[in-house]
Amino acid sequence: MMNSTKKLKIVHTEASCGWGGQEIRILSETDGMLAKGHNVTVVCVEHSPLHRESLARGIPVVGLPIGKKRLPGLLAMYSWLKKNQPDVVNTHSSTDSWLVALSSLFLLRAPAIVRTRHISAPINNKWTTRWLYQRATDWIVTTGVKLRDTLVQDNGYQPDRITSVATGIDPAIFYPKNKEATRSALGLSTSARYLGIVATLRTWKGHIYLIEALKNLPEDVVLLIVGDGPNKVNIEKSVQENKLVHRVQFIGQQKNVADWLNAIDMLVLPSYANEGVPQTLMQGMLCKTPIVTTDVGSIPEIIQNEKTGLVVEPKNSSQLGLAISRLLTSPDEATIFATHAYEHAVAFYTKDKMIEQMEQIFLRVSLEKQS
Repeated sequence: MMNSTKKLKIVHTEASCGWGGQEIRILSETDGMLAKGHNVTVVCVEHSPLHRESLARGIPVVGLPIGKKRLPGLLAMYSWLKKNQPDVVNTHSSTDSWLVALSSLFLLRAPAIVRTRHISAPINNKWTTRWLYQRATDWIVTTGVKLRDTLVQDNGYQPDRITSVATGIDPAIFYPKNKEATRSALGLSTSARYLGIVATLRTWKGHIYLIEALKNLPEDVVLLIVGDGPNKVNIEKSVQENKLVHRVQFIGQQKNVADWLNAIDMLVLPSYANEGVPQTLMQGMLCKTPIVTTDVGSIPEIIQNEKTGLVVEPKNSSQLGLAISRLLTSPDEATIFATHAYEHAVAFYTKDKMIEQMEQIFLRVSLEKQS
């Protein structure tokens, strides 16, 4: 284990203007590293959700025009890095990774670069992309083992420079609460049966398949859609076309996600693409909420079928409905799965474990860069 007494100057960069698990992980890592005494700054697009949330949490943040791969963004990134000279830059999206990598070519004191891959979308094998990942980047972090294996097997990347570090959840925030009291506080019925999906409203999160599955479930089963995003209009249209307006509630973006996870009878995430390890699943596990999800990305690493939840084929609303129905009609089985999931999450997916692993990577690449 590397010497953790050394304090580093760490920068997290993010070009995305979205809001989801990726941005939440950046803030969680930043908060954890600050608590360990490191100097940490978030560099992102000004007025983005990440910028606003960083300010709200009192996290050091800088807004730069890095939303696109253009010269102004490159010059801004180069100037900022030259002035501030961080030890490590942890990049999170394609655009900011390129801007940091190209800027570093012209720096007398270039930082170590760590690239975090949050999603399972394929990476092309163009020489430029290989340069970015294998030459410009000092270390790659994936949020799941399957994502790491894909980079090694499909892309041929060096396995000794890639580490899987699962996103850690804070058990002081996400923990089991009394369902009836939580529902009353949220203004929900204490007798209805609630399904919940907590996710950005993107096509590949599979909301449409969950709505189709809901059609064949009993009338007293209500779906709560927590989150917001670009696919909201299409999801609303699907609800209307399936005549389910009275059984679907759009809750919107929520800060008290733990309360909503404790209020529902079941967390359903029917994603069909791009997933790494979704934070909402680990949050649900720590809240002891029964889970139904799909075999996509690294999801099977945390939700083991018939042990910590039920896993079905993606884009299969029939299978999805049967799995939901099974747990609704077998509450004892659902409780057993949820208990196993809770124990698994406490053992492997806490925030402290994530921070410890990331700190060791940052210390290592920083030391190598200096030598």
